[in-house]
Amino acid sequence: MKIVVDDKIPYILEKLELLADEVVPLRGSEICADDVKDADALVVRTRTRCDETLLKDSRVQFVATATIGFDHIDTAYLERAGIRWANCPGCNAASVAQYLECSLLLMEREKGLSLHQLTIGIVGCGHVGSKVKAVAERLGMRVLVCDPPLEQTTANSYVSLDVIERESDIITFHVPLTRDGEYATYHIADDAFFHRLPRVPYIINTSRGEVVDNDALLAALNEGRVRDAVIDVWEHEPQLNLQLLQRVFIGTPHIAGYSADGKVNADNMVIDALCRHFGLQHPGLIQAPALPVDFLYTGDPIQLYNPLKDTEMLKESPEKFESLRNNYPLRREKKD
Repeated sequence: MKIVVDDKIPYILEKLELLADEVVPLRGSEICADDVKDADALVVRTRTRCDETLLKDSRVQFVATATIGFDHIDTAYLERAGIRWANCPGCNAASVAQYLECSLLLMEREKGLSLHQLTIGIVGCGHVGSKVKAVAERLGMRVLVCDPPLEQTTANSYVSLDVIERESDIITFHVPLTRDGEYATYHIADDAFFHRLPRVPYIINTSRGEVVDNDALLAALNEGRVRDAVIDVWEHEPQLNLQLLQRVFIGTPHIAGYSADGKVNADNMVIDALCRHFGLQHPGLIQAPALPVDFLYTGDPIQLYNPLKDTEMLKESPEKFESLRNNYPLRREKKD
């Protein structure tokens, strides 16, 4: 059995080597058809486009992505080709919630906000959005949630997007990227959206870059229709809108979900999926590495993670977007 794996997926290699006769780590953006033609399985992140161009005439029968999102996987082609696939829903939801909590606390400390007096509008309330909702409620904020697909299937209280636009001081997006259908999310925050905002809110996007029209957001910031922004995901990554990067309060290289805890969750979900598909004996759970023994935690969430540090590095060297992302340092969600 042969597995080709993105070499920037941390902690997983040792377990994969217990499952397969051959494991080949490669740079995700450079994995090509020749690399996978004799592979049985492919383990990727968002940088590998899994489609007919990559997989036609290959031996691959299973693709696993160590991510929540799967818009880089041509699921229709895989279905036609009889290739099974799996993603990792919810794997880094707590990590993104940590990013949101620390960003909100920094907005309070650095921007003079009183969070308990503000309304936050959450667009999308799945694995991530529901955890962000819990964070905002714990911080004493008034919370509004917009999720039309969930509204049809649950009895929870939701509002429409126009209520979010009218009443929110902070608007945060936690939706998958979809381009078609009744609830398409591509450019849900476009120029018209920003022109409809009466309260000059803060905008946060940790979902997918194309959910927010980056050019329209920059114009809204410059014209005073948006107060400030926290952006972790960008259109055209890794080629960023450099003016937008320099303009936002927090701008990070698509790492909101990059805690060691979230990565280990994804690794274990990938291992589970591989074992189920191929009928393999499970090699055991991967554990997140511990923080340094001399780390003294005082209970301040920002002590565990400060997104302004990632922002400073990206603003200083935006050309290092991929390097900063691929060589991300140890970050834990809690002190063990």
